[in-house]
Amino acid sequence: MPGELLSDMIIIFGISVAVIIVFQKLRLPSLVGFVFTGMLAGPYGLGLIKLRENVDTLAELGVVALLFTIGLEFSLRNLLQIRRWVIAGGTVQVGLTTLLGALVSLLFGHPPGRSIFFGFLLALSSTAIVMKISQDRGEIESPQGRSALAILIFQDLIVVPMILLTPLLGGMALELSPALFGGLVKGVAALLLIVAGAKWFVPYLLHQAAAARNREVFLMAVVIIALSIAWLTHAAGLSLALGAFLAGLIISESEYSHQAAGHVLPFRDIFTSFFFVSIGMLLDTAFLLEHPLLICALVLAVLAVKSLTGTLAVAWQGLPLRMAVAAGLSLSQIGEFSFILAKIGAGYDLIGGETYALFLAVSAVTMALTPFIIPAAPRVGRAVSRLPLPPAWTAGRLTRQTVPKAALKDHLVIVGFGLNGRNVARASQKAGIPYLILETNPETVRREREKGEPVVYGDATSQTVLEHAGIAAARSIVIVINDAAAARRITELARRLNPRIHIIVRTRFLQEMEALYRLGADEVIPEEFETSVEIFSRVLRKYLVPRPEIERFIAETRADGYEMFRTLSPEAATCSEISICLPDTEVATFRLEAGAPAADRTIGQLALRKEHGVTVLAVRRGGELIYNPSAELTLRASDVLVVFGEPDRIALVAPLFTAGPAGGKESE
Repeated sequence: MPGELLSDMIIIFGISVAVIIVFQKLRLPSLVGFVFTGMLAGPYGLGLIKLRENVDTLAELGVVALLFTIGLEFSLRNLLQIRRWVIAGGTVQVGLTTLLGALVSLLFGHPPGRSIFFGFLLALSSTAIVMKISQDRGEIESPQGRSALAILIFQDLIVVPMILLTPLLGGMALELSPALFGGLVKGVAALLLIVAGAKWFVPYLLHQAAAARNREVFLMAVVIIALSIAWLTHAAGLSLALGAFLAGLIISESEYSHQAAGHVLPFRDIFTSFFFVSIGMLLDTAFLLEHPLLICALVLAVLAVKSLTGTLAVAWQGLPLRMAVAAGLSLSQIGEFSFILAKIGAGYDLIGGETYALFLAVSAVTMALTPFIIPAAPRVGRAVSRLPLPPAWTAGRLTRQTVPKAALKDHLVIVGFGLNGRNVARASQKAGIPYLILETNPETVRREREKGEPVVYGDATSQTVLEHAGIAAARSIVIVINDAAAARRITELARRLNPRIHIIVRTRFLQEMEALYRLGADEVIPEEFETSVEIFSRVLRKYLVPRPEIERFIAETRADGYEMFRTLSPEAATCSEISICLPDTEVATFRLEAGAPAADRTIGQLALRKEHGVTVLAVRRGGELIYNPSAELTLRASDVLVVFGEPDRIALVAPLFTAGPAGGKESE
């Protein structure tokens, strides 16, 4: 038995490596490569796998590892923020899908119990596939990603009542009441035990494991927590995946979450591949070839029905139509828990024979298509939102509050109010810069309005919403959202509506920079790049490198890196800032501190231009702005100097304006 399992694993890994290399050259998703591997090695392909049940077990471990890491990255606070989406959105999606599935089944002459059961099978989507693709694309924190996750969590919870109702649908009503009561008791007991463990046991265990300073001990403690909570939920009739997700959420609230993620990620990728291989093994190629038209028709019907119900569930929560469509399409496949439910239903004569084979084929095909559907979903959403539909449908059902036009002049527009958006707003408020926030999360809008923030509900990819935010009169716009396609659309719109506006975009990936610059962005801040700069600057401080040299290193690194990407699209440059027309230079500001070398001296005495190659463009003194100051102007403490020059030279003159090592350069 161990030898056969080992040989099966070698076969799967060997075929997977070859297939994925070919798929990457063809620019096809790796997930589809794993599914194709299962088709080749499975019982309906070459028949190379001897222990199919062991592959299923490894696949289940993969789902557990995937949901555990998603829980680690999501956090309990984020889950509490979407609790209304879990209940409301999940109820609408599952209820509508079950109803439509049951009605269609009744039209084909099936009895009511079997029709409702078919509706149950149709209602569930694949948490593993959707979350894996969303995680790889960095879209879990996007509005459509959060809403899809909320519905998937509800589906994982509702599968338990579905399982308990299956005997009743099969005509065995007398067995339902004890099972339902016992299931509810076990479910409540398990959740209470998990909550108690999260509060007292888990923090203690992680602290002791970390204190041991042993990598193996810490890894074993994390695995014990994850598997124990998953086992508890499974024993209560809930899914293993839901338990793993809860375990990740619990650990995410501790200071050991990043260390735990680093240990688990390699195992997650290995085991998750078995899940997608197991899906490929379900595909009976002979059955597909015998009924191609029927299977294609049913696949299209499933995708259409589930996309529609998912879109309605998300739109009903108030999100714009393009986001609702994207979320609905991501939920359009049949899920892995439908297989479990189908096996139980087969025991009560609710499904079987050719119907069961047809269900497996349609489910596996919808799963295999998902890696192609989710990347295309944002484009489909934008296309649907451009249709001649009522504005209340396309912009979301929430009514935007009008901001007085007098306040919308020379202001800053902040798109997105996550962590980065909050930091920008906080800094703008302290600096006295007028700003307006555009946000698509209804709960965030409501909460921040109560705090007095100038936040407006609206999708910034809509020209109407940007015009409402006064984009034509704004000086700058900062785009800090986790939706690459939407960021590109907003950049293009903002540049077209206001050619003079300064556009700053935060992106998660370096490969997004070229497209954003071509669309008119003035500055693109890639998180990967900035994180590397920040990490290395702290390393330099640890090695006692002088602060001016660190600042010079940062300035040179940013100048070289951003210039390299900026020259990819010279025609997109707009001279809204000197540093864009003169890419090897920089405009910076310094606040002159009391006791600094430059305090109470004239600009001429400092000889900034002659000795350092730095020019003072302006001096802000209180409420007065002195343009092109003369050499005789005496600088005073608290003056703000606007200087122009090469980044390394600006870094060298920084000590002239500070009284000690704590001072330095302010970003403009």
